[in-house]
Amino acid sequence: MGETEVPQYFLCPISLQIIQDPVTTITGITYDRESIEKWLNSAKGTPTCPVTKQPLPRESELTPNHTLRRLIQSWCSANSMTGMDRLFTSSVSPPNRTEVIRLIKDLEVPRFYSRTLKKMEDLAMENDKSRAFMVEAGVAKALVGLITRCFKEGKTAGLKEALRILYLIWNSSEVIKNLVKDNQDLIESLTWALRCDHDRVDNSVTIQAHAIQVLCKAIEFSCQKQLERLRTDFFKTIVNVLKQKISQQTMKSALLILIEACPWGRNRMGIVEAGAVFQLIELELEKPEKNITELIFNLLSQLCSSADGRSQLLKHAGGIALLSKRIIRVSPATDDRALHILDLISKFSATNEVLMEMLKVGAVSKLCMVIQADCAPYLKKKARGILRMHNNVWNNSPCIAVYLLTRYPR
Repeated sequence: MGETEVPQYFLCPISLQIIQDPVTTITGITYDRESIEKWLNSAKGTPTCPVTKQPLPRESELTPNHTLRRLIQSWCSANSMTGMDRLFTSSVSPPNRTEVIRLIKDLEVPRFYSRTLKKMEDLAMENDKSRAFMVEAGVAKALVGLITRCFKEGKTAGLKEALRILYLIWNSSEVIKNLVKDNQDLIESLTWALRCDHDRVDNSVTIQAHAIQVLCKAIEFSCQKQLERLRTDFFKTIVNVLKQKISQQTMKSALLILIEACPWGRNRMGIVEAGAVFQLIELELEKPEKNITELIFNLLSQLCSSADGRSQLLKHAGGIALLSKRIIRVSPATDDRALHILDLISKFSATNEVLMEMLKVGAVSKLCMVIQADCAPYLKKKARGILRMHNNVWNNSPCIAVYLLTRYPR
C-alpha cells in the first residue's frame, strides 16, 4: 500500500489523509467532514478556512461533495490489491423502517429529544437514499410538528437540531410539497425562530442560519395565497437577517425569499417599507460574491418598479453611483438589471437634480461605454434610449461625445 500514490485532491487539507466523507465549505474548499467540524468547533472566535484564510463561521453549511466521494470510492476499489478499499467503508447501517417509526414516536416525548434527534441526524448524514427514505417514512412531518410546537409553546429545546435535519432531508417530493402547502403555521414558526432571543448568542445565530435556509425552501413551495398573506413584519425580519450578514449562505437565502415574494405589488410595498432598498445598497457596497450581487440587482430592479422603491434608492447617497460602478464589471445579468433601474429612473424620476447626479457620478459615461463595449445588442439599445431621453441635459457635457447620440438613427 505504501507504493501507491494517492491523488492530491483526494487528501483532506487538514488531516492529509484520504477524505472519507467529503464536504465543501462556503469558501469552495473540500475537507473531510470530521476534520473540518473539529476545526470549526475548536477555533477561538470566528474560525477561518484552513486553505483560503477567509472567515468561516461555525454555522457554515457543509455541502456533501458526492462527485468526489464517488471518485474516491472508485479509486479505492481499483486499488483494492493494495488494501485501499478498506479505507473507505461506511459505519452507518441502512435505515430500518421500524427503527425510523420508533424515532418519530420518541420525538413526541421532550426528554427523548436529544437522543432521538442525534440518531435522526446520523441517518440524514449518510446519503441521499437515506434522506429520501426518512421523508417518505414521515420524519419531515414529525420535524415540522416539533418546530411548530416550539413556536406555540415558546420553547427552543430541540429546535436547532430539528431545523438542521429538516434542511438536510428536504427534497422536491410531493410529501414535502404537501407539508408546506397552505401551512401558515410553518411559515410563522420559522419567522419566529429568526427573530426570537434564544438562550445563547451562538445558539441564536445557528438557529437563525438553519431557519432562514428552511424558510427559503418553504417559500419556494408556497402557494400564491400564502405569499399574498405575508406582512411587513415578515419582511422586516428577513431584511434584518441581511443586515446581520451571518454568512454568504444566509444572505443568499434571505435574498431568494424576497425575490420569490416580490412579484406581488403588496409585497413589493412591504419589502420597501421594511427598508430593503437601503440595506441592499449597503450590502452591495461591501462587494459581496458575484452570485450575491446578481441577486441584489435582481431584487433592486423589481423594487424600483414602484415610485417608493426608486425614491428610497435615490435618497441613498451611493445609490446611482453604485449602479454605475457595477455596469460592465460583474456579469451580463447585472448589466441588464442595472440598466433597467437607470431606465426606470430616467423615465419616471428624472428631476434635474437626479440627472446632474447621474452625470457627476459617471452613470452617463458608463452608458456611453456600454454602447461601445462588447455587450449584447439589446443592452446597447437600452443605453442609447436612456441617453437620448435626456440628451438636451447631457450633450454639452465633456464626458459624453455628441456623436454617440447622433450616429445611430432613431
